[in-house]
Amino acid sequence: MWLKPEEILLKNAFKLWVTEKDNEYFVLQRRRGYGDGGGGLTGLLVGTLDTVLDSTSRVAPYRILHHTPDSQVYWSIACGVTKEEIGQHWEWLQQNIMRTLSVFDSTEDITSFVQGKIRGLIAEEGKSSMVLEEDPDKFRESLLRFEKWFELPAQEKLVTYYSCSYWKGKVPCQGWLYLSTNFLCFYSYLLGAEVKLIISWDEIWRLEKTSNVILTESIHVLAHGEDHYFSMLLHLNETFVIMEQLASYSIKRLFDKEAFQGEPALSDPLQVTKRGLEAHAKSEQFRSFFRLPKEENLLEVHESFLWVPFSHFNTLGKICLSENYLCFASQDGSQCHIIIPMREVVNVEKPDPSSRALTVCVRGKRALRFSEVRDYQRLANTLRSRCGISASPQHSASSEGIRGECQSLINHFEDNPEDVTLMVGQKNTSKAVSTEALMTVFHPQDVENLDPKMLKEKMKEQSWNIHFSEYGRGTSMFFTRKTRDLIVRGVPESLRGELWMLFSGAVNEMATNPGYYTELVEQSLGTSTLATDEIERDLHRSLPEHPAFQSDTGISALRRVLTAYAYRNPKIGYCQAMNILTSVLLLYAKEEEAFWLLVAVCERMLPDYFNRRIIGALVDQAVFEDLIRENLPQLVEHMTDLSFFSSVSLSWFLTLFISVLPIESAVNVVDCFFYDGIKAIVQLGLAVLDYNMEALIACSDDAEAVTILNRFFDSVTNKDSPLPPTVQQASASNNDKASHVSVDVSELIREAYEKYGHFRSEEVESSRRRNKLYVIQTLEDTTKQNVIRVVSQEVRFTASQLDELYNLFKRQHFLSCYWTMRSPALLHHDPSLAYLEQYQLGFQQFSELFSLLEPWGFCAAKSTLSLWVFRLIDENQDGLINFKEFCCALDTLYGGSFTNKLKFLFKLHLPPAFDLPEDGVIRKSPERGRGKVDLQAYLKQWQNEILKKEETIKDLPRINQAQFIQFSKTLYNIFHGDPEEETLYRAVAHVTSLLLRMEEVGRRLQEPSSPPPEATKPVSATASAEASSTEEASSKPEASDASSSNNSQEGATEQSDEDWSFSFEQVLASLLNEPTIVSFFERHVHIHAKLGQARVAQLKLKAKK
Repeated sequence: MWLKPEEILLKNAFKLWVTEKDNEYFVLQRRRGYGDGGGGLTGLLVGTLDTVLDSTSRVAPYRILHHTPDSQVYWSIACGVTKEEIGQHWEWLQQNIMRTLSVFDSTEDITSFVQGKIRGLIAEEGKSSMVLEEDPDKFRESLLRFEKWFELPAQEKLVTYYSCSYWKGKVPCQGWLYLSTNFLCFYSYLLGAEVKLIISWDEIWRLEKTSNVILTESIHVLAHGEDHYFSMLLHLNETFVIMEQLASYSIKRLFDKEAFQGEPALSDPLQVTKRGLEAHAKSEQFRSFFRLPKEENLLEVHESFLWVPFSHFNTLGKICLSENYLCFASQDGSQCHIIIPMREVVNVEKPDPSSRALTVCVRGKRALRFSEVRDYQRLANTLRSRCGISASPQHSASSEGIRGECQSLINHFEDNPEDVTLMVGQKNTSKAVSTEALMTVFHPQDVENLDPKMLKEKMKEQSWNIHFSEYGRGTSMFFTRKTRDLIVRGVPESLRGELWMLFSGAVNEMATNPGYYTELVEQSLGTSTLATDEIERDLHRSLPEHPAFQSDTGISALRRVLTAYAYRNPKIGYCQAMNILTSVLLLYAKEEEAFWLLVAVCERMLPDYFNRRIIGALVDQAVFEDLIRENLPQLVEHMTDLSFFSSVSLSWFLTLFISVLPIESAVNVVDCFFYDGIKAIVQLGLAVLDYNMEALIACSDDAEAVTILNRFFDSVTNKDSPLPPTVQQASASNNDKASHVSVDVSELIREAYEKYGHFRSEEVESSRRRNKLYVIQTLEDTTKQNVIRVVSQEVRFTASQLDELYNLFKRQHFLSCYWTMRSPALLHHDPSLAYLEQYQLGFQQFSELFSLLEPWGFCAAKSTLSLWVFRLIDENQDGLINFKEFCCALDTLYGGSFTNKLKFLFKLHLPPAFDLPEDGVIRKSPERGRGKVDLQAYLKQWQNEILKKEETIKDLPRINQAQFIQFSKTLYNIFHGDPEEETLYRAVAHVTSLLLRMEEVGRRLQEPSSPPPEATKPVSATASAEASSTEEASSKPEASDASSSNNSQEGATEQSDEDWSFSFEQVLASLLNEPTIVSFFERHVHIHAKLGQARVAQLKLKAKK
C-alpha cells in the first residue's frame, strides 16, 4: 500500500533492512529475517523482535524509499506484506514516474512532485472504496475545496474528482482534477506556485487519449486554441469516459436542446452524478447494439449460458434486461445475439434450482434456456412481473396448457438435441396496414418465370428459409455470423421489407404503437408549414425514373410518410435526402413500415443527419477521414488534403449510396446498412477508394477525381437483380462501359467486408464521439466569423474586439442555460435561423453583460435604466437582443460622437424605452422554428431596412418634464465617481436651470398677450437658442401635447407643468456650452481593459447571485 511520505534516518537502519532493487530515485528493501536466506543471526533477531512486538508496532517486510542523489534524506512512500504486492508498486513507479522525473532541474522539485503524487494516490485509493457519493466524508471535503478554489456558482454540481498531473509546458504539476456538470477544473499548489484551470465543456474542441515519449498515456484537451494534458491518473480509462460523457451531455443540452425527459438521472443538471452518467452510457450502448427504441434503459445485466440449438452447445454471454426487452449477447466470439420482446413471452419456467437455470417460452413454440444465472430466482420473478405472468402455483387451464407445452418442448429438446425442427419460428401474419409495398404493385413476381435471374432469386429465398428454420424467424430470431453472410450475398426482393424492419428494430416500435401512423396522417394532412412546402417541391424529384413514382399512388404515399414524420418531429421536419431514402423504403415496405423505418434511420441509426447543419453526416465524414489515414496510406501521401473526400462522400452517407448507385445495386447497400449500421457505409466507402486507388493517385485535380468516381459508380451493376429494365436505372453509356469494366455490387460489398470489416461498431461510435466536439466547434467558429463579418461593417470595433465580444455574448447566453433545462435563451436557440439570430439574450442576461461592458458604470444589472437600454436596442420588440444590436449600442457609447452619445441617452427617456408597462414585464418573443415562416413579412422587413433613412436630430420627439428629470438623474449617475464629479454636477445643474428658463420664455411667447417673437429677438447665443426653441415649440404643438399625454400616468402635477417639454436640439445646444461635459463624453475609454475585466467577472457575477 502507498504510505504518506515520511522522512526517515538510514544511519543505523541498514542493519535491519536489505536492499533488493534500487535506482537513481527509489530503493526497494526487504526486512531482515523475511524472504530467502533469513539474514543470519541479525535476521533472526530482527524477526523475533518484529514477532514479539505488539501488532501496532509491527513493520511490513517490504518497503520502497524515495531519495535524490545529492541528499542524505530518505522518504518512505510504500510498504507491502508480500513480494508480489511491493513488486507491483515498484513497476508502477518505473513506468509512470521515472520518465517524468528527468524533466525537473532541481532535486527539491523532484521530491515535491513525488510526495504530491503519492498523496494523490492515497486519496484515490480511499475514494475508490466508496460505493455512493451521497455525503461521504471525502466527497464532502472535496466539494468544499472545489467551491473554495474555483468560486463557481453554488448550484454547480461536482460529479467526481481525480488525482493527476497537469503539464504546464514541459513541467508537470501534481494536483486535483475536478469534473462538474458544466466545467473541467484543475488545481495545484506546490512550492508557492498556484495553478488554476477552469474550462467549460461547451468550449472544448478536442478530447482524446494520447501518448508520447514522456507521457505513457494521458488525456488531451483542446480549448481556446490551447492544449492541456492530464496524466498519471490511477484510473485513466474511467476518467476519460466520465469526461467524454460530460462533454457529450453539455453538447446535447446546450447545442441540440435535448431535455433528457426519459432519463431522470440527467433531466436535472443540478442532480447529475457519476453513477447516472455511467448508467446513461451503458443504456446508450445497449440501445445501439440491440437497435431498441430510445425509451429503453438498461436495468439489469446477468452473466449466463444460453443453449444454442443450431450449434448444440451452451454459449457464454450476458443477459441484458430493459423495461420491455430481454436481450442476450455472446462473449465467446460467436457474434450471436437475440432480442426477445416481453410481449412475445408466454411463460417463464424455473427448473431444478441446482442448475441455476430458467427457461423462457415465447410465441411460436420456442423456448430459450439460460443456465448458470447467479440470481436466477430474482430474474425469473422480474420477468414474470414484467410479462404479467402469475408466479403462484395456481394457474388457469390455459396457463397450465402453456406450461405443459413448454415443458414437453424442453424435455424433447434435451432428449433429441439433433432435432431442431421444433425451433422453427412462425412468421407473424397479422396485417398492420392495408397497403402493399410499391414494388409488389408495380413489379409483381412471376412464379412461372424460369429466367436464370429469377431462379437465382428463388435460391436466395430458399437459403433464407433454411436459415429461418434453424435460427428462427421474426422478432426472436438469432443473429449470427451466418446471418451477415447471407446479407452480404444479397437479400431476396420478397423478404427485403421484412428483414429491414427486423434488423433496424422498427418492427418493435410499430408493434408497440398501433394506430399511431394513421393518427399522424389524419392530423398532418392539410397542414401548411415550411416543411410541407419543401416536401411538395421535392416529391417529383424522388426516383423520377421509377414507374412507382410516375403515378399518383407512389407520390401520395411518399407525401403522407414525409408529412407525417415532419409533424411527428418538428425539430427535424424535412431535410433534403429524406425523400430519396423514403422512396426506396416505400418500394420494399408497406407505407406504415416505411414510416417506422424512416423513424429508425433519422432518430437512432443516423442521429443528427437530417437537420439544417447535418452535423451527424459531418461527424461521420471526420470518422471516414481518420479511417482513410489508417487504411489507405498511399492515397494520403498523394492527396494530403482529405477534405476532398469529405465533400465527395457526403452524398454517399446522406443517401446510403442511393444517389450515386443504380437503384438495383443501392438496395444491396441498404441491406448491409440496416444490419451493421454506419459501419457498412464507411467500409464500403473505403472499398470504393481502394478499388480506384491507382486512378485517383494518377489524377491531376479534384475535377478529374470526381469524374473517375462517377464513372466507377455508373459501372456498378447487380447481375442477380430480377428487376426488369423498366425499373432499373439507366446505366452508363456504351463508350463509358467500354472504358470501364463493370463491377458487381455483391463482389464490391464482399470485398469491403473482407478488407475493412475488422473494425468494430464500438470503435466507430468512439470515433464519432471524439470527432463530434471538433465538428460542432468548427461550425460554431464559422458562425462566429460570419457574424463578425456582418457586424464589422456597422461598428468601429476591430476584428479581435468583436471576437472577444462574441465570446462574451455567447457565454452569457449559455450561462443562463447551465443550471436549468427550461431556460428561455435555450428554448429560443435555433441553429436553423440566420447567423445573427442563433444566439440572443433576454433582459436578465443582457443586463448582466451590459453592466460589465458599458463604459461609465451607470447601468447596474437588472436596474430600471438597463431595462430602458434593453427596450431601446430591441427594435423589433420581440424581447430578445441579438449580437448586432448589442454591438451597435456599445459602439455608440465607446466610439460615437458627442452628439450620437447624447442622442442615445436622450432616446432612453422616450417611448418605447421609457414608456414601460406598469409591471415592467417585457413581452416575450413568439415561439421560433415552429409553424410556417412568413416569408412576405421577412421580405417587407428587409425592404424597410434598406429604405430606412438616417435618423436626424429633428426627427426626435420632444422630452416632457418627467422624462427630462429622469434624464438629469441619468447624467448624475454617469458622472458619479469621476474625478471631476463636482464640476460635472454643477454643469448639469446650470444646463437644467438654463433649459427651464428657456422653456419659461417660450411659454410666455406663446401667450396671446405676449408680443410677437420678432419684436423680442435677442442678440446673444443663448437668446438665439431660446428663439429657435420657441419657433420649434410653436411649429410643433402636437409633439408637445403628445409627449405630455404619454406620461399622464405620472400624475399629481399641474397641467402647466405637464406642458413643459424640450427638443433634442435645445438639450444639445445647452450641453455644448459646457466644456467639462463635452470633454467627459469625448474622453477615450479603453475597450480592451473592459473586455478583460468582463471575462474575469462574468462567471463571478453569476456566482454572487
